Amino acid sequence: MKNINLQGKKALIAGVGDDMGFGWAIAKFLNEAGCDIILATWTPIVNIFETSWRMGKFNESRKMENGKMMEYKKIYSLDASFDKSEDVPPEIKENKRYKDATNYTISEVANQVQQDFGNIDFLVHSLANGPEVKKPLLETSRQGYLAAISSSSYSFVSMVAHFGPLMNKDGACLNLTYVASTKVIPGYGGGMSSAKAALESDTRTLAWEAGQKWGIRVNSISAGPLRSRAAKAIGMIDTSIEYYKNNAPLHREFSADDVASTALFLLSPLSSAITGEVIFVDNGYHVMGMAIDSKSLEPAKNIS
Repeated sequence: MKNINLQGKKALIAGVGDDMGFGWAIAKFLNEAGCDIILATWTPIVNIFETSWRMGKFNESRKMENGKMMEYKKIYSLDASFDKSEDVPPEIKENKRYKDATNYTISEVANQVQQDFGNIDFLVHSLANGPEVKKPLLETSRQGYLAAISSSSYSFVSMVAHFGPLMNKDGACLNLTYVASTKVIPGYGGGMSSAKAALESDTRTLAWEAGQKWGIRVNSISAGPLRSRAAKAIGMIDTSIEYYKNNAPLHREFSADDVASTALFLLSPLSSAITGEVIFVDNGYHVMGMAIDSKSLEPAKNIS
């Protein structure tokens, strides 16, 4: 395992809904380093996640390099679209997937975490949602655009604001972004590219404000494409993975563990002077200015 000791540390990881995404991999790496894991999962799927865990569906994925199984201390229901109870509209409260749920807004979860655990050391934001992500930006409604911004970027601002006071000095916050924040990625619509751009800008501003106020660091990882549940819902993930494979400087398989290793470093004392950064973990794809598998290059290849 990586020689990082996080014994006695506590991390809240928001957005883990199964064993396929970046949030799961980060939780697993932190847990193997000795960190206690607290999960916050989207309200409609909390019961599904807990049932799958109890039934052993995640057992293979839970195995760590040290021979132990990944464990978490507690799981909270969280809908990061809402800051406080009065923000939740009646149609959500009465929805059958929410009817039996309570205390799932950001402020309520923060209060529960404080009561149950006191302070925490790390906050990981591994969630995003764009209800119109399959629509081009020109066809995105105002409601869909604002929903993407609210769920995918402002949610991080709100979480830092509410959990910052609970964090020990020298703690760290981390979010996950995507290259669509600065490059055009056709098919990644619905305002999601705008949300990622906002998230990265907020990372820099929050690094200043949270650093001054609580002495904590704030960074972002811009990750390559992963065949996660959320990515598969967009419908273009296989094409993206193949494109990255063909055109990134490193022709190697990209995995969630690549991101988790970087997250472990960014949350650990080894990165104690790093804050306000967006770190690319994508096999170097972001540096490329030309697609080397483009058909337009074939005549040049034939000449050479």
